[in-house]
Amino acid sequence: MGRAISYLGMIGLAALVGWLAGLDRRQVLAVAIFVGFIAGTLLYWRARLAFALVGVAVLLGAGVLDLPHLIEFAGLDIILFLVGMMLLIGFLEERRFFEVVVEAILRVVGRGPHSLMTALMALAALSAALVDEVTSILFMSGVTLQLTRRFSLSPGPFIIMVVFATNIGSSATVVGNPIGVMIALRAGLTFPDFLRWATPIAAACLLLTLPLCFLYFRQHVAALGEGMAAAGGEAAVEVEPYRRRDLWLSAALFTGTILGLVLHTRIEALLGLEKNAMLLGVALLAAGIVLLLEGERARELVERRVEWWTLTFFLFLFASAGTLRYVGVTGRIAEGLAGLGGGGAGLFLAVTWASGLLSAFMDNVLAVATLIPVIQDLARAGAAVGPLWWGLLFGGTLFGNLTLIGSTANIIAVGILERREKTHLDFMTWFRPGLLVAVPTLLLATVMLILQSP
Repeated sequence: MGRAISYLGMIGLAALVGWLAGLDRRQVLAVAIFVGFIAGTLLYWRARLAFALVGVAVLLGAGVLDLPHLIEFAGLDIILFLVGMMLLIGFLEERRFFEVVVEAILRVVGRGPHSLMTALMALAALSAALVDEVTSILFMSGVTLQLTRRFSLSPGPFIIMVVFATNIGSSATVVGNPIGVMIALRAGLTFPDFLRWATPIAAACLLLTLPLCFLYFRQHVAALGEGMAAAGGEAAVEVEPYRRRDLWLSAALFTGTILGLVLHTRIEALLGLEKNAMLLGVALLAAGIVLLLEGERARELVERRVEWWTLTFFLFLFASAGTLRYVGVTGRIAEGLAGLGGGGAGLFLAVTWASGLLSAFMDNVLAVATLIPVIQDLARAGAAVGPLWWGLLFGGTLFGNLTLIGSTANIIAVGILERREKTHLDFMTWFRPGLLVAVPTLLLATVMLILQSP
């Protein structure tokens, strides 16, 4: 009963604030429905898809959203990319590829739980920086779950740690996160610019995150150590036999897909294709090869290995959040933010931390897309906006660690946990360690940016 009252109170408060802010009827409706969607997701996580469906239905019924824009905002390119990658991951898992990867990692760094988790988190951050956060968490979740199964550990804390590292690593390069791509294109930033500004800060944030995670999850890390000690010198249980042909085939698919994702921009330029065409094309090609190799089991793989519940939720989340831009609400928020910041350091802090807060409770890509036009307007007015772009980048990526829905990687990881491990993470289970990591890392990034800014 208490949650229901809180839910209705949030919707009423959102509508009241929108009305007092001078929003028109469509804008107030859009805000109230979106807040209802988000509040329902946070308070009733297991019923999140029901709230998503009802929310979009009300948007359509109220005339706030039409069908063409529903399709435009739904992010079908992202959904299809995820379908392709999930099929590939499922294929690799069933052929024990990740089990072999875990075994190799254990042999190299498996002397203690802290060194092992440091290696996994560093690998998650590096893979996110080199490819993207979505691909990274899909691969790394498979590796992490294989590890927790071997030592009979609760998977939630270890997945959370890997997701934290993934989000941080995604800020290091232009290709690590859609946010980085958007900022680079709009600000005219290059890959070397990211290496100069973003990579050192991301590395520092990862170094800060490691002890914070080890402190918060110390009991779970200790349990990992006990499991490794019990396993003896090899630090792992015995691996079941696997076919060498399957291993080589899996390694070839994995390597080819990663290379394709890294080189997709060059392939597009060579073939004269539009931007990101081969980013999606590589994922779909890998999935197609997987289904051909599966033969009669292809349909079973599609039904069992694709997280349809999570993907459907994504589709309606993107559509609902995109409606706020469609009716002009996010533009009003951005204008108010620009006025609030005043200028100089005040504006930098306002953009950085507001983008972080928006990202924590709204898709971080949409939050950053909302604020980009504001920075462009400030640049045209003659303001020094260089630091603002980096503040926007780190606000969106680092505060993506704060909540369950702060980034795409978070939602995918939680969906995988629920489907494959039957493990449920509620809002506070994520929020407490998320707060411990998100605030200090963004503070560190803010200070490092201020010290380097002219």
